[in-house]
Amino acid sequence: MRVGFYAPLKPPDHPVPSGDRLMARLLIDALRLGGHEIRIMSRFRSRDGAGDPARQARLATLGRRLADRIPRAASPDLWFTYHLYHKAPDLIGPAVADRLGIPYVVAEASFAPKQADGPWAAGHAAVAAAVARADAVIGLNPADAACVRPLLADPDRYHALPAFLDTAPFEAARAGRDRIRSALARAHDIDPDVPWLITVAMMRPGDKLASYRLLGQALARLADRPWRLLVVGDGSARGAVVEALAPLGRRVRWLGALDRIAEPVAAADLLVWPAVREAWGMALLEAEAAGLPVVAGRVGGVPSIVVDGETGLLTPDGDAAALADAVASLLDDPDRRRTMGRAAADYIARTHGLPAAARRLDTILRSLA
Repeated sequence: MRVGFYAPLKPPDHPVPSGDRLMARLLIDALRLGGHEIRIMSRFRSRDGAGDPARQARLATLGRRLADRIPRAASPDLWFTYHLYHKAPDLIGPAVADRLGIPYVVAEASFAPKQADGPWAAGHAAVAAAVARADAVIGLNPADAACVRPLLADPDRYHALPAFLDTAPFEAARAGRDRIRSALARAHDIDPDVPWLITVAMMRPGDKLASYRLLGQALARLADRPWRLLVVGDGSARGAVVEALAPLGRRVRWLGALDRIAEPVAAADLLVWPAVREAWGMALLEAEAAGLPVVAGRVGGVPSIVVDGETGLLTPDGDAAALADAVASLLDDPDRRRTMGRAAADYIARTHGLPAAARRLDTILRSLA
């Protein structure tokens, strides 16, 4: 099947790495693994981060023009949009699907009723219309289902798909962990004999920065224990992140933004991330695939990928003290930490791997054809 792919928030070939870009690429990989031919239909970004109605109106106009320019000769058999929400609605796909008479599919739609009368009212309405038009909505985050299902023409058009990733790079890095850890220890002057914590996240204002600040508050409570923190990420809020982690002093090692994170993640002992307002968190999934237990906030879809007490520990949202206590419990019990890491790698391979996602997506799409 020829699938037209579109990601209004960030195209899959965008130069800046992020969890959203990675998930778009993984969906394309899964669709190709299922035997489908993929074409990127547009790289138009519909995001308005400021809540500017005038900008949203201009984006909507441009979206309509772009939709009209897609020729019938280039028609795919199905339109597939990844990730739409009130700040980044799909302003192209529904119109093209209607004009060409093809199925319209959405993966990861979120809908916030409280935004109906706010500064993103136009984007909110566009999301509602797109979901109502959709022949199928594929839910990666279980927390989205309650608000999305009522918008569908038929509730059976909602299909749950566990968040997934390609486990191969993480399995390979896990197999070479000792070599990788030694190399990183030399390159970044890290004591290899103390536990390594790691966090992987973009540095931007808002929820990411709030998570970094909470992380700093939590780890500052653990000054009596030996550990080091590896930070993978970069962005416009780097200065504020450095300030938030300044109380941790020389325990922090800054690795910067990396396209390939399997090796540093596999070399660590524990991933820690507060996950403030996180949808579900690709970095958490990656850490588990690499054989790391995870300590994270019990937020959004995080409980759907981290099994509390088995593959990691989940703590109340925004609770720095609870986060610190959970990290301390695993720092103090290396045997439990390793047991959880093995369980995490096995769990991800069984339930969140690329082949299973490819089969599930293929079944959904072929039912529409």
